[in-house]
Amino acid sequence: MLALNLDTLHIDLIVAALWSLSPFGEAKVGIPYGMYQGVNAYLVFIVCFAANVAVFPLMMFFLKYINQHLIKWRFYKKSAVYVGQRAKKGSGKNIQRFGFLGIVLFVMIPLPGTGVYAGSIASYLFKMKKRQAFAANTIGIFFSSLIIWVATLMSLNGVS
Repeated sequence: MLALNLDTLHIDLIVAALWSLSPFGEAKVGIPYGMYQGVNAYLVFIVCFAANVAVFPLMMFFLKYINQHLIKWRFYKKSAVYVGQRAKKGSGKNIQRFGFLGIVLFVMIPLPGTGVYAGSIASYLFKMKKRQAFAANTIGIFFSSLIIWVATLMSLNGVS
């Protein structure tokens, strides 16, 4: 019975990490999922945060190398232009005005469409230095994850 529980916890932690890698959830979904499945709250935070941070280098690789080849296809180009316009519209003013802090604040807001995927695209479109963009996205992910983690802890334990 104990082995089954450990296997279930491992699977739940893996699913939480996959949610954190996903553009459909990021750590905003991975953290609550793992915590509601009974996985250790601290472990869930660390794993989901790390998985969400791993998205940035993957996105930079994609944008630098793979995007160049896919942009030749009409459907992809239309989709990429649409996503790029949304990223600029949603974050453009803040990033142009505040730079590093603008990315941090944009990624930090735990709402759909404001995570590391959009932050990476915005960093790329505004030609931020990679180290600076990585740091800004990582700080934003940390605070977003922390907000979600605390809110989930409060919902699990009740607010007193």
